[in-house]
Amino acid sequence: MIDDAWFWALAVPAVALTGISKGGTGGGAAVATPLMATVIPPALAAAIMLPVLCLMDLAGIRAYLGKWDRRAMRILVSAGLAGCVAGALTFRFMSEHWIRIVVGAVALAFLAWTLYPRKQFMRKPGTAAGFFWGTLSGFTSFITHAGSPPAMVWLIPQRLEKDAFVATSLVFFAALNYAKILPYVWLGLFDRTVLTTSLALVPLGIAGIFVGQWLQRRIDTRWFYRIIYVLLFITGSRLLYDGVKGLN
Repeated sequence: MIDDAWFWALAVPAVALTGISKGGTGGGAAVATPLMATVIPPALAAAIMLPVLCLMDLAGIRAYLGKWDRRAMRILVSAGLAGCVAGALTFRFMSEHWIRIVVGAVALAFLAWTLYPRKQFMRKPGTAAGFFWGTLSGFTSFITHAGSPPAMVWLIPQRLEKDAFVATSLVFFAALNYAKILPYVWLGLFDRTVLTTSLALVPLGIAGIFVGQWLQRRIDTRWFYRIIYVLLFITGSRLLYDGVKGLN
């Protein structure tokens, strides 16, 4: 198990926030890998988070099975899997500095997309746009576990009913997470240290889901969002700076 105190100081809140977001508040799942990547290699951070996300997905999607939009799922899942393949094939050729740049850029892009006015989503994009954004979502999800912004650019304008929207997004990202397991094994990202550390973090993520469900009914979630936004800006900027600096 990783014995770096700084890692645990960041990993514990990162996983807890991810669980809280999956419990109903939303918006926090993108912060875990960038936050941990400030103290450990980004590839190691992504490998540690994958088993945690897969187990949290099992707890999150049971209530929405069968409620997804079939057309959206066909487009997003097929495109997302293609994006995961692209991520797996290019991962070996990316240095640690480039991975930091990608993780940092995705974190800042997620922040920018989140703060972008939703009123701008007027036109309903078609199938070709769905394959483009779904593929990009699969690629960024493979590298950083943050595939939400590209997928949401296409999914939100589809104007699905609430249950269909939530079910489609939850099951889509669960499918991507499980699809990433074999490529991560192929890339040699899993070892005893990674799996032991992941196992230690799983209870925090599961507990976070229940905390998120409790908080959703009792507090103004805007404060949760503000914490996530600050963390995304700090970690994204730091990773982008360190990555660019490392290339020089």
